[in-house]
Amino acid sequence: MSGRDEVLARVRAALRTAERAATERDPDHDQTPPAPARRARPEVDPADLLERFAERVADYRATVVRTDPAGVGAAIADALDDLDPSAVAAPRGLPAAWRPAGARDGSALSTAELPDVDAVVTACRSAIAETGTIVLDHTDDQGPRRLTLVPDRHVCVVRSGQLVDDVDDAFLVLRPAPPGGPPAPPLTFVSGPSATSDIELQRVEGVHGPRTLVVVLVDESGPPG
Repeated sequence: MSGRDEVLARVRAALRTAERAATERDPDHDQTPPAPARRARPEVDPADLLERFAERVADYRATVVRTDPAGVGAAIADALDDLDPSAVAAPRGLPAAWRPAGARDGSALSTAELPDVDAVVTACRSAIAETGTIVLDHTDDQGPRRLTLVPDRHVCVVRSGQLVDDVDDAFLVLRPAPPGGPPAPPLTFVSGPSATSDIELQRVEGVHGPRTLVVVLVDESGPPG
């Protein structure tokens, strides 16, 4: 028996001893561990979520464009005006008003075709104000995961109604798939443009994903301030 196996055997034996002792004290002892108590979620001002998210995501060197629902299409067009439309992709589930004219169907592109795409436009599932993180679950308005990893520029639309306070709140939105149902989609957490540091701590962007992130932040409560 290896040292690891011996340690694990001792842990299992200790757990069995503790369980027997609890049962002897209380014959009706329930062996199922209690579910952890869910902490109360404080009320958060939607305007504070919006401002905090904009500040945090800008800290990651992303470009933040503030607009209202009517201005989303124009904001996306401005973020892509230096590119040929044939080099832009958008998933087929993206709202028609947000789809750049002439953009390719990102949902149908193969991995081999993606290097010809310079930019992608997607929606998101949620966004976390405290960390400035965008969460993608790769449903129809976001496309397959590869679509948001290969192109050099990612233009992502985040609506104010999708903002949550912190990571705990995000996982309350991202419910797991029910037992016996289809598997849950993959999740991608995006905190600014892709970046890493070399051995000399020099920041290098675009190594593991888009080098440029443009967040079109939509204030659904009214026109931008």
